[in-house]
Order: sequence, then structure tokens, then C-alpha cells
Amino acid sequence: MLMRTDPFRELDRLTQQVMGTAARPAAMPMDAYRDGETFVVEMDLPGVDPGSIDLDVERNVLTVRAERKPSAGEDTEVLISERPVGNFSRQLFLGETLDTERIDAAYEAGVLRMRIPVAEEAKPRKITISGGSTPKQIRG
Repeated sequence: MLMRTDPFRELDRLTQQVMGTAARPAAMPMDAYRDGETFVVEMDLPGVDPGSIDLDVERNVLTVRAERKPSAGEDTEVLISERPVGNFSRQLFLGETLDTERIDAAYEAGVLRMRIPVAEEAKPRKITISGGSTPKQIRG
């Protein structure tokens, strides 16, 4: 049986495992959803020291940075190393309707959970219409 070998196929496979792909990023997989008046973002960061997590908001861009250090020491012989280590970063572009001044973040069981409230200006409100015999209220 004759097999063709592509010297770059193995390199490409290893790169995808370490760096991830657009469909499956290697670090910081994320879920985002709206829960009532709050936008919730959850990122998986297992094995990350909470002190290494850094959150910054500039305008409407939330940047999350974290570092995972190797668990093996310098004198340790590593047999298999599949978990990514190093510095990771991810940016989220938040809409104008979110209140970036009141972001609440917690890290528990390897999950970073950020709760971002909807801005008061973006919440539905009633508007009173004058005229006629009785004032009416319309949701706006």
C-alpha cells in the first residue's frame, strides 16, 4: 500500500490543537445570554489563577486577559502536554444598551461569569400622551 505524506499536515494539525480554529477556539470558550435585565457572559478558564485574570473596559470594548502557567516543574519529564498554557486574551464588543459602569465579575469552578446590566436608557418605559378627555400611556 502506497501512502502519500504531507509534511505540513502534521504541523497544521498541531497548530489547530494549540491555537484552535474559528469554529473551536483553544482557549476561553464562551457562552453569552440575556437573563431578564442582565446580559451574562461565561468563559471557561480552568486551571487559571484568579489573580491572573484582568478585565478592562474602554468605551464599549470589554477585554479579558488571563494566564495559565504550566503545572509541571522544570525538572519534570513531560509525557503529554495538550492543555494550552500562556497568556490568553479575548475582546467583546458590547452594545450601547449595556451599562459598562456596573459590570459584576466572579470566578468559580474554572468559569469566569460576568453580569452586565441593561442601561436604564435602553429599558422600555411608558410615555404619557396628553390631549383628549383622559391621558393615555403608551409603552416606548
